Amino acid sequence: MSELERPGPLTQHAMLVIWGHFAHQIGLIQAMNAVALHQKTYRHRPQTKVLAVLVATLAGVAHLKEISHSAHPLDQDQAVAAAWQQPAWADASGVSRTLQALSLAEAEAIGQALEAISQPFIDREVVLAMRTHGRLVYDGDLTGRPVSNSSTSYPNVAYGYMSDALCLGYQAALVSLHSPTYGRVWLSVRPHPGNTIACTQAEAIILAAEARTGVRPRRRVELLRQRLAAITAARQQAEARLATAQQALTAIHAQANDLSQHRQHWQHEIQRLEAVAQARQRPERPHSQVATARQRLLVCERRMARQPRLIERAQQRVLRQQRQVEARAAIEASLTSRLARFEDENRRNPTPVEAVFRLDAGFGTGENVALLIEMGYDVYTKPYHHQVTTRLRRTVSETTAWTRVGANAEVVAWSNQQMAGCPYPLELALERFYTGATVRYSTLLHSGSAPVIGDLLPWFQFYNGRQLIEAGIKEGKTSFKCTI
Repeated sequence: MSELERPGPLTQHAMLVIWGHFAHQIGLIQAMNAVALHQKTYRHRPQTKVLAVLVATLAGVAHLKEISHSAHPLDQDQAVAAAWQQPAWADASGVSRTLQALSLAEAEAIGQALEAISQPFIDREVVLAMRTHGRLVYDGDLTGRPVSNSSTSYPNVAYGYMSDALCLGYQAALVSLHSPTYGRVWLSVRPHPGNTIACTQAEAIILAAEARTGVRPRRRVELLRQRLAAITAARQQAEARLATAQQALTAIHAQANDLSQHRQHWQHEIQRLEAVAQARQRPERPHSQVATARQRLLVCERRMARQPRLIERAQQRVLRQQRQVEARAAIEASLTSRLARFEDENRRNPTPVEAVFRLDAGFGTGENVALLIEMGYDVYTKPYHHQVTTRLRRTVSETTAWTRVGANAEVVAWSNQQMAGCPYPLELALERFYTGATVRYSTLLHSGSAPVIGDLLPWFQFYNGRQLIEAGIKEGKTSFKCTI
């Protein structure tokens, strides 16, 4: 029997064998072997143990111990080890000790090596997407990765809502690129504590996507300049109101001081008049000088009794105006910095691309939508606040013409709509879903060049194309995959 005819070792992980040969062809194994790790080699090199984690992830391992304790233990599979050019695999405990001993710099070096290997594939898909569709389509999400509530070994975990339940774990910020070849290509996965909320991560996932693809759209600095001019005018108006409120407060304080002096005057005057009347032995009459002085003192004291309340109200007005000035000044400073950054990015971006970002409602605050628009993206998302849906529902009636976009879904849309926190006009579509006897409502939000109002079905279908990233999330939703 020739060498080619001799059967190799049996394996229950045939795809891992194929992927091992592919990993060698693209230089992945060589790159992992080249990463400098400070740990000593006893039976297995530390690089072999790091590779075991990658191979286990490809095998769908949910927990590290399954390397040794699954139905078909990976550390017993010599065929896979040979395909990945390793003499043998370490057991789960050895792999765990190596991972625990890695320094942050070593972990970052491993990540950089993996990114370097995957970057040519991303670059190719960017070129194909631009050539095929003329634009890039990104999908972003924040998804929970729960761990055991009794666990004490996972770093930086926190309690947060995951799948409608309060769990201990992480929130993974993910962004993918729509790929002509593969359907989707993952660009970035970043773990955050479980109490992280999506609306705080919009800019981070946008920048992560741009960092991996190496391209970005032209920043819409003209819109940002208009917004900055409006907030500057609003800040100046708030400063004028603050000055008026401060003048009013000063006037009230001056009035209080005058009243205090008047009270002292009438108190002394009453004492003088009483002494004169006593010396002359004149009884006090209703319209005598003493009675008149007493009346004026009483009026003065009544007015003084109202002064603390007037001062408090004036002080509250000053504080309100100060807070408005400070809030507008902070926004103005942020937008000024953003404008400078965007102008510089435009100067360094001679070949901007057209790009779309699809996000779920967790990211759909007015400020995030405005940021995406200013960064040059076409935006497909849903409003963060349910009040938008409530407002739109009040505008429809029994005579409203709905457009059917699915077996149980209808929509009606409006252009030039406003949303709190976003200064730019938007297209909004009210969705109506029939689920048995229940009718549910939600809202689609769009900003961009696509004529979505004229044809609602493509708008509905395109946004729901986000199911591609949702499917990807479900395929790999384990804490082990999140934390490596």
